Amino acid sequence: MPKKNSKNPSPYSAGEYRSYFKLLAANSRFRRFWIAGVISQLGNWFNYIGIFVLLSRLTGSGQAVSWFLLAKFMPTSILGPAAGVLSDKISRKTIMVTCDLLRVLVVLLFLFVKTAEQVWLIYLLALVQESLWTFADPARRASVPNLCQPEELNVANGLSGATWSLMLAVGAALGGFVSASFGWRAAIIIDAASFLFSALIMSRLDLPHNQPIKTKKTGLPELLGINDLREGFQYVTDNSQVAMLLLVKSGWALSGGILVMLTVFGEQVFSSSGQGGYSGVLYSFRGMGAALGPVLAWRFLGESNKSMYRSIGMSFFISSASYLLFSQAPTLAWAALFVLCGHIGGAVQWVFSTTLLQQLVPDKFRGRVFAAEMALLTFVLSLSTYFTGAALDHGLHPRQVVFRLALLFLLPGITWTGYRLIAVKKTG
Repeated sequence: MPKKNSKNPSPYSAGEYRSYFKLLAANSRFRRFWIAGVISQLGNWFNYIGIFVLLSRLTGSGQAVSWFLLAKFMPTSILGPAAGVLSDKISRKTIMVTCDLLRVLVVLLFLFVKTAEQVWLIYLLALVQESLWTFADPARRASVPNLCQPEELNVANGLSGATWSLMLAVGAALGGFVSASFGWRAAIIIDAASFLFSALIMSRLDLPHNQPIKTKKTGLPELLGINDLREGFQYVTDNSQVAMLLLVKSGWALSGGILVMLTVFGEQVFSSSGQGGYSGVLYSFRGMGAALGPVLAWRFLGESNKSMYRSIGMSFFISSASYLLFSQAPTLAWAALFVLCGHIGGAVQWVFSTTLLQQLVPDKFRGRVFAAEMALLTFVLSLSTYFTGAALDHGLHPRQVVFRLALLFLLPGITWTGYRLIAVKKTG
C-alpha cells in the first residue's frame, strides 16, 4: 500500500476534528461499519461495569475481578491463530454478523447468576463471549483498508480509536449509573440488545474482501490451516518492521494489570459502597484520555509515519509517569486525572501501531497478522492480570501494586526507543 506523500498531503488531516465528520459524510460504507461498532462497543462497557458490580457484591474480592479478566483474555491467546486464518479465507462480514448474533444469547445467560456459588458461570460465559470476539476482531480490523482509501486510513483509525474511547467513557459512566439505579441485570440486557442491532446493521453492509484463490485440499496440514499459519509466520519473520509493530500492544500489556487496579481503586481504595459508580468514573476517564491521545499526537507531533513511530516510543513514558502519580493519588479526582493522562499514551500506541500495520501488511495476510497481534497481547495481558491478582491476594497494598506496574512501562519504552535509533542509523 502506498505511503503518504508529504508533497501531496491527504485531504484528511488526522489532527483536525472536522476530518472525522468529513470522512463519515463522504464514505457511506465506512459510516455504516462505524455505527455498528459504536452500538456494540457501548453495550460492551455496560456489560463490564455490570459484571464488576456483580462480582463485588457476590465476592468482595479483587482476585475475582482478576479471574473475570483472565477469562476475557485467555481465548484470544488460544484461538487467535485460527481466527486469523479464518478471517483471511472466508467472508469477514459473515464472521462479524455471526459472532454478534451468538453473543446476544451468551450475554443473556449472565442473568441466571444469583449466588456466590454460581460465580463460576460468570467466568465460563466470559470465556465463551470473548472466544466469539476473538473471531470478530481480526475480521473487523482487517476490513478497514477494504472500506477506505489509503489517504483515509489515519482518520478512519483515529475515529475508530476515539469512538472506542468515547464509548468506554460514556458506557462506563452510564453502566455505573444503570447498575446502581436499576441493577446490574439492566446493564446486561442493554449489552445483549446492542449486539443484535450491530448484527442487523452489518448484515446490510457491502464489505469487499480479496479472498485467496481456493485450492484443492491435499493433506491434513492444508485442511487444518497449518500451512496458512506457517505462511503468515514466515511473512512476519521476514519483515522486521511488521514484527516490531506487532509487539507494541504486548509491550503495553506488560502493565495490563492496571485494568484490575482501576476497579480495585474505584470499589475499595476510594469507595466502600461497591455500587459501581467510582470504578465507572475511572473507566470513563480512561476512555476520555484514549479519545484525546491520537488526535493530540497527530496535531502536535505530525502525521507522517516517522512521527507516528516517534510518538509510540514517547507514549510508553507518558503512561509510566501517569500511573506512578496515580499510585499516590490522594483523591478520586486526582486519580481520574492521572488515568486520563495515562491512557492518552496507551491510545497512541494502539491507534498508531494499528494504522502502520494496515499500511504495511497486504490484504492476504492482514487477518493473520492482527490475530497474532491480539493473541500475543492477550497472553501477556493474562499473565499481568494473574500476577496482579496474586499480589493483591497476598496482601500487597493496591498502591504498591500500581507503582510496580507503572515502572514496567519503562521496559517497552526503552526497547522501542533503542530499536528506532538503530533503524534510523541503518537508513542514514
